[in-house]
Amino acid sequence: MAVAVFKSPMGQEYHGNDRKSTGSRRVFVQTESGCVLGMELDRNDNVHMVKRRLQIALNVPIEESCLTFGDMVLKNDLSAIRKDSPLLLTRSLMHRSSSTPCLSPSGKDIQNRDPNRPIEILCKSTSFSRTKELVNEIAMGIKSGVDPIRVNGGLGGAYYFRNSGGESVAIVKPTDEEPFAPNNPKGFVGKALGQPGLKRSVRVGETGFREVAAYLLDYDHFANVPPTALVKITHSIFNVNDSVSGNNNKKLDRNKKHVFKIASLQQFMPHDFDASDHGTSSFPVSAVHRIGILDIRIFNTDRHAGNLLVRKVNDDVKFGQQVELIPIDHGLCLPESLEDPYFEWIHWPQASIPFSEDELDYIESLDPSRDAEMLRNELPMIREACLRVLTLCTVFLKEAAGYGMCLAEIGEMMSREFRRGEEGPSELEVLCMEARRVVAEREKEREMFVLSPKPESQEDRFQFEIDCDDSEIRLNPVHPILPFQFGNWNGRNPLSKLEEEDENEEDLVPASGKVPSMLLKKNLSLGDSSAGHRSAPEQVPASASFVKVADMTDEEWGVFLEKFEGLLHRALTERKVGGVGQRQRQRMGTSCQF
Repeated sequence: MAVAVFKSPMGQEYHGNDRKSTGSRRVFVQTESGCVLGMELDRNDNVHMVKRRLQIALNVPIEESCLTFGDMVLKNDLSAIRKDSPLLLTRSLMHRSSSTPCLSPSGKDIQNRDPNRPIEILCKSTSFSRTKELVNEIAMGIKSGVDPIRVNGGLGGAYYFRNSGGESVAIVKPTDEEPFAPNNPKGFVGKALGQPGLKRSVRVGETGFREVAAYLLDYDHFANVPPTALVKITHSIFNVNDSVSGNNNKKLDRNKKHVFKIASLQQFMPHDFDASDHGTSSFPVSAVHRIGILDIRIFNTDRHAGNLLVRKVNDDVKFGQQVELIPIDHGLCLPESLEDPYFEWIHWPQASIPFSEDELDYIESLDPSRDAEMLRNELPMIREACLRVLTLCTVFLKEAAGYGMCLAEIGEMMSREFRRGEEGPSELEVLCMEARRVVAEREKEREMFVLSPKPESQEDRFQFEIDCDDSEIRLNPVHPILPFQFGNWNGRNPLSKLEEEDENEEDLVPASGKVPSMLLKKNLSLGDSSAGHRSAPEQVPASASFVKVADMTDEEWGVFLEKFEGLLHRALTERKVGGVGQRQRQRMGTSCQF
């Protein structure tokens, strides 16, 4: 949608980085339909005042709207909101319909174009020094009349932005043009921003900051992730669907206005091909290991050959061709709950080679608490559940590598079973489920102790013990977790809220908690051009969610981590002593096996 820039209450507008009122800060409000509004907030502004201005612009009643910032539903105080933060305006649940609301800015206090620079970085970290150079190159290219180029592949909207010499320097992916988002240019629409997307645990409109998170977590450029940042960018090439803009006259597309969007911007990396077009034998062991270490930390659910770029370093006749790997497309990492990850490298021979000393030192230096705090500071809109998944996976990686496991073995423990047409939990998920059971039993014991009255006498206590059946109050002991001992596992943890679904989504998981074989398809990648034949209304099948971490309190989360580490030590010890090693397992999405 065209940008709307609100005037401040004192009638001042924001231009560049100058602040004309003390204590003011700019934020961006994004609606479910993809409309973005720039807004100037003063120190005394509160949520009610913001909603009043949005009501004038968008004709949305205050009582039907909800303003959110990541996990935080804003009640009245805005002091926690930093400048240049993206907020999401949604309809209240009781008023939300299944169709995307048609919202377009109107009112006297807004403008239909962005008065600021054509592109700005929203995050202010020193890590974006290279991205600042790209921004200047792109700005010069736009000023010189060099237009960006649409990317034809993939399911989402993406654009190559060029410098004044016509060279592609960055790829830009607007958040409202993701698959299923309101302004998706390839027909994959039907959901509002903030609803579950390609992956149930990754919401529509939130893949952009995950791309940035992967770059920020790639310390010292260890895995070679290209520089990435979250930006505000303005251009006429961006897509706005007629159903969202309210424009039914397609002839007006010839004179499209400049529209302003929030997007991820990643440096374009020149390359020769991707991993799907090249044999894996020439891939350096260290490059595969480093990318795999990152994928495990961020629980990448979409690491396939198409999002591994290959660049020739040299073509030596004597020693053969040497290549460099460049990992891209990290929008489906850091899910809000554990899913089935997809690691294509799991079947490559390089993944079975033990880690080097340098790689083990790097893994040992990782600090999940530091990582989580860094992302909170750099990307304040990131959800706490994503940070918990990051913490859990980093702890798992550090412990498994410390026990001498190789990359393939660690990936196998994180990948789900696929037996007799049904999907079962991974070894990692089994450990998490057992830890959750222990936490839930502890909470249940505490509640029983608080609620149950003390017996008035020994006689009363004796009478209670006689009348009560032991089986009704006995707690199950914690059994050792052995790999692949799923037995009659029915796929559900009755003590966790695994049945929780979005109110507008159809539940594709049957009551047994297992997924029929017809649903066991690899989710489509954001960069997979071969998926273009799917019809727009067709929804990607959802996989079962065996473990969630968002519904735990901070205290429960701390206890969970403690129990998880204890169970993990036991499982890894038994695995090492028993010599379990790698097993041939039928995995979802591939026919390859060890």
